[in-house]
Amino acid sequence: MPRVWDVPVHDSTRVRDARVAAEHAAALAGLDEQRTSTAALVATELATNLLKHAGGGRVVVDVVAPPVLTTGSQGTPQVQIVTVDHGPGIADVSAALRDGFTTTGSLGAGLGTCARLAEDFDLHSVPGRGTVVVARVGLPGARATDTGPAGRLRAGAVNVPFGGAEYSGDAWAWVRDGDLVTLMLADGLGHGPEAARASGAAVEALRAAAHLPPAEAVRRLDRALSGTRGAAVAVAQVDTRAAVLRFTGVGNIGARLCADGTWRHLVSRPGIVGTHRPTTLREEQAPWADDRVLVLHSDGLPSRWSPTSDTCRTAADPAVTAAVTIRDASSPARPVRDDTAVAVLAPIPPDGP
Repeated sequence: MPRVWDVPVHDSTRVRDARVAAEHAAALAGLDEQRTSTAALVATELATNLLKHAGGGRVVVDVVAPPVLTTGSQGTPQVQIVTVDHGPGIADVSAALRDGFTTTGSLGAGLGTCARLAEDFDLHSVPGRGTVVVARVGLPGARATDTGPAGRLRAGAVNVPFGGAEYSGDAWAWVRDGDLVTLMLADGLGHGPEAARASGAAVEALRAAAHLPPAEAVRRLDRALSGTRGAAVAVAQVDTRAAVLRFTGVGNIGARLCADGTWRHLVSRPGIVGTHRPTTLREEQAPWADDRVLVLHSDGLPSRWSPTSDTCRTAADPAVTAAVTIRDASSPARPVRDDTAVAVLAPIPPDGP
């Protein structure tokens, strides 16, 4: 089941909680002592920054797949540390990213050192709107290197459990088989461990279905989820050789594709995978190109959410895009009423991440 640590940081006592969460996640990811210490340092510094520069925010710690996959491999798990705030933003991002830069006497590590220590690091900050930071810590040398078309796609997600629960009923996964790259998001019915068990079963089943088209993959997931409470599921697959996106969805997973700066809805059928799957599964198609961005989201995201220009940026780490989407669709005055997950698939820019 997808264990997620959602740590609200509004006083100094919660900084320790963020560090402990990173240590627990590192143990689940199988990191060694050195990388565990790195994850703890990054979480501590980022949580401290929330207090000192934004007046508080949240730290979300998760164990995730790497943002790039090689064919036939699901990648080595990484600890993902995400901070989200509605603070004043960073006036000079370049200065903040200089190694060792600090203005308020924190650990002195600074964002620059966090960026150097992490396998992946990206942030998004707008004055007056707040800041999102994503850092992933894994085993050294585990980064995928693949120059083929499918190796030029990357994915990321942010998963926030409802009410600070240990387990999220939402889960995401992505797999690759040769030229095929498949992204899935599942929302287990309800909340808590049983919802997490359903969405977790979808993740496990997808790993054996990387070669299947989306509609057939959903049929296989339907069999795998039999005996669980079921889940809403969306499966999107990019055939990089044919330059086409195929999509099949069942239930209330939202799906939007940005093409040439215009957003298009991808439509799911009513039903619940594992209990009430539609007899006929529709497979929608759309052209895929280097400017496309695909967003899948569970119904924890408010229905009024609409993408912004920030959502259609291929230059951003996909997990940053996901976190910005969650931040901008909510606020401290509008608390999340459900597990909330956003998963994003996009090309790697020509000049690299």
